[in-house]
Amino acid sequence: MRKNLKKSLVIMMMTAMTATLCVSCGGGKSKKKSETTKTESSAPKEGDIAEGGKVTVGVTQDFDSLDPHNCVYAGTREVLFNIFEGLVKPTSEGELVPAVASEYNISDDGTVYSFKLRDGIKFHDGNAVTVDDVKYSIDRYAEVKKEDTVWANFKEVTTEGDKDIKVTLNAGDTEFLSELTLAIIEKSNEANVTTKPVGTGPFMFKEYKPGEKLVVEKNKEYWNSPYPYLDEVTFKVEADTDAAMMQLQSGTIDVYQYLTTDQAKTIENDFNILHGSVNYVQALFLNNDYEPFKNEDVRKALCYAVDRQQINEFLFDGYSHVIGTNMIPAFKKYYNEDTEKTYSVDVEKAKELLKKAGYEKGFDLTITVPNNYEPHQGAAEIIVENLKEIGINAKINMVEFSTWVDEAYTNKKYQATVVAVDGTLTPSSWFKKNVSDAKNNFTNYKNDEYDELFKKATASTDDKEKVESYKKMQQILADTAASVYLEDPANIVAINKKLDGYVFYPVAAQDMSVVYFKK
Repeated sequence: MRKNLKKSLVIMMMTAMTATLCVSCGGGKSKKKSETTKTESSAPKEGDIAEGGKVTVGVTQDFDSLDPHNCVYAGTREVLFNIFEGLVKPTSEGELVPAVASEYNISDDGTVYSFKLRDGIKFHDGNAVTVDDVKYSIDRYAEVKKEDTVWANFKEVTTEGDKDIKVTLNAGDTEFLSELTLAIIEKSNEANVTTKPVGTGPFMFKEYKPGEKLVVEKNKEYWNSPYPYLDEVTFKVEADTDAAMMQLQSGTIDVYQYLTTDQAKTIENDFNILHGSVNYVQALFLNNDYEPFKNEDVRKALCYAVDRQQINEFLFDGYSHVIGTNMIPAFKKYYNEDTEKTYSVDVEKAKELLKKAGYEKGFDLTITVPNNYEPHQGAAEIIVENLKEIGINAKINMVEFSTWVDEAYTNKKYQATVVAVDGTLTPSSWFKKNVSDAKNNFTNYKNDEYDELFKKATASTDDKEKVESYKKMQQILADTAASVYLEDPANIVAINKKLDGYVFYPVAAQDMSVVYFKK
C-alpha cells in the first residue's frame, strides 16, 4: 500500500447528525405543535445572541437548479432548505414537525394525510399562502416524481375551505409524511421559480450569480420567531479546498464543511471545529451488468479484498462509521449492524473466489470517480492498491460531476464507481434504488427475494414487519455483495469562533436560521 496518497480530501454534499431518525407516527394521532417550533438541538441562552450580521458559507459546488421540485444535487437542497418549507419539515433531531401546516393527522390505515394551513403564513413577497398554492405545489411535485417513487401511490390532493388540505394515497403508506416536506411554492410565481424563487422559509432569495454565489436575506415576517438571527447569508461556491482553506484563514469564509482531520488541525486554534456525520453511503458501486460482476463470487472477492478500515483511518483518522450495506447507522431503528461483520479483509479467500469464478489471473477494471469530490478519489486510490493484491488491474477514470451523473448514474455506462448516495427520512428511499426495475438502480442489481421484501415492507402498515423486512434486505445486499460498501463518511466543519448555534441534520440541510453571532 502506498503511503504517500494525497490526504487533502473534501467530503461529499450534505450535512447530517448521528442521532436516531424518528420518522414513525402513530396511526390516527393528531400531531399538534406550538406556533414556535425549535429547529435546533438546544436553544441558546437569553443574552447570548447578537442579532443581525452577515455570514459567508463556503459550498463545494454550484447549484443545479433553484427550482426546489427539480433540483437533484444534495448540495443544492441543503441550501434551498433556508428558502423553502413543506407542510412539515425535519428538525436536527430527525423529527418531522408542522411548518406551512400548523397540525396534521394520519388515518389508521395510512391512506389519508390531513393538514390544517398555518394561520397568517405568508410567502416572501408578502402574499398569503393559500390552500390552492399547497395543492398546486403537491400536484406539481407529484408530476415531477411520477411513477418511479413512492409517488406512484399518490391518488389526489383535495382542499376544503381556506384551511384544510387532504392528501389521499391509493394504498396505505405510514412513511409518506416525510415526502410532504416538499417545498410549498407560490402558484403565481411559476414563471420565475428558477430565477427568483419565492418560499416561506427563514431566508428570502436576494441574488444568484452562477458559479459564484447565492445570497439570501432575513425573512422579517417569518412565522417561526425568533428565527432567523442573521441578516444575510452568502453561499459562496468554492470547490477548491486549498483555496477555501486560504479564505477561511483570511476571514472571507466563515463556515466550511467536509474538512479532513489534517485540514482541521491546521486551523483548530482559530476556528471552532465540529464533528458530525455525512449520513451518506460511500461505496465502490459495481455495475452488476458488467461481465465479471455478473458473477456473485467476483463481487464477493472485491468485498474481501478492499480494506474499509484502512480507508477510514487514512482519510478520516477513524471518524467515519464503516458499513456493510446500503443504509446509514443513523437510522438506528432500521439499520442492520450485523452487515458490518459480513466481510473482513481476506486476500487468500478473495483469490479463491476469483479462481472459482474463472478469473484466477484477474481482469482489468476502470473505476469512474467524479473529480470534484477528492475523498472519493482518495478512497479509489486505496482500493486500486487493495485490488492489486488479488490480481485485478484497476485504473481510475476522473470525470466531471455532471459527466458522472449523465454517464454513470443516468445511463449506467461504467464498470465500477466510488461515490456516495443519500436518501430521505422515508426509509424506503434507501432501499428503492436496489429494486430490479427502479430507474435509479444505477448498479443494475437484481434479486427476486429483495424485490419481494421491498413490496412487503412498503405495503405494510405494521412497523415491526417493516423493520424486519428492511433488515433482511440489508443482509441480502451484503450476502450477495451487491457492491463494496465502505463507510458513512465523517463531516468535519470549521466555524468562525464568533458564531454559534450550528447544528447537523439527518437530511440535506444546512440550516442557517439557527446560527448567530455571540455577544
